[in-house]
Amino acid sequence: MVDFKTFKTDLKNNFAELEKFGIQKENARYFMPPYECYNRQIVDWSRNLGLDVINFTPGTGINADYTTPEMKNYKSSEVIFTNLLNFENKEGLNGAILLIHPGTEKTRTDKFYLKLDELIENMTKKGYQFKSF
Repeated sequence: MVDFKTFKTDLKNNFAELEKFGIQKENARYFMPPYECYNRQIVDWSRNLGLDVINFTPGTGINADYTTPEMKNYKSSEVIFTNLLNFENKEGLNGAILLIHPGTEKTRTDKFYLKLDELIENMTKKGYQFKSF
């Protein structure tokens, strides 16, 4: 079980690492817990530290970019892209939060992030605007 002190220390250590890449804690407003696993206590602790807990938009399928070929739930980048387009056609993506993993296993040579330019171009033509936070 994790207590508040451990949670706070872990977040502090993560922000220290992110600062190496120019990301300042003062600019952070949101927190997506690891594996998107959390409960009311994590939400409350996060708020206490000035962060709102978020999660990716379900149904987009884009979060499957972590899968590797030996996994039974593996999805190629082409399948992920097609599934996202199908979701967008049916549901739209206004306000959607898309989780893309910039670091994946070496065994996943089919990196979805290499399709980001194509995705952004496709969605921009449809009138979407992208924001990072």
